Amino acid sequence: MTEQPVIVLASRNAKKAAEIEVLLKGVGVSVRPVSEFPSATEVDEDGDSFKANAEKKASQVARQTGHWAIGEDSGLSVDALKGAPGIYSARFSGEGATDESNNLHLQKQLEGVADAKRGAHYTCHVALADPNGAIRLNVERYCNGVIIREPRGTNGFGYDPYFLIREYGKTFGELSPVVKKSISHRARAFNEFVPGLVPLLDEIRKSD
Repeated sequence: MTEQPVIVLASRNAKKAAEIEVLLKGVGVSVRPVSEFPSATEVDEDGDSFKANAEKKASQVARQTGHWAIGEDSGLSVDALKGAPGIYSARFSGEGATDESNNLHLQKQLEGVADAKRGAHYTCHVALADPNGAIRLNVERYCNGVIIREPRGTNGFGYDPYFLIREYGKTFGELSPVVKKSISHRARAFNEFVPGLVPLLDEIRKSD
């Protein structure tokens, strides 16, 4: 049996990597986290958009590992906060931020904001780079919801326990992985990413 070609995922977030590995299952590639490659250094996510950060992660990791690489950047944008935390979602509460500290900071920022004004959306941008660092594919998708005041559910990560999907009456923290896999911003992005990836598989195999 021929070994599957390797694509490196430019993320050290284990939960995110696990989600993406499931979303790419059956495509015919071996998704390996960047943590398996000592030559790959941390990427300074200093871009001004999800697209810029995703492209930078994909390009830098591809060049450093010699493999095709996926860069993914995602985050939460809250209407009442003029789109914040946005690209700063992972570090919203400052240096050393954790999911807990970020959620506490988010709730503090939304103090006094009525339920009807707590609309928000998640964004996920996915970029694919070849071993030379050239970006070959870009996809961006969204998922709309509302920020509730108390956490619900233990599934997911980040802001998921506070992100309510109105149609389901449940947060991402309450939804089963099967349902989240079909409706989340990340799922929607990768559902479009895969058809763009398939035509590149022969090229990926030859360069692996």
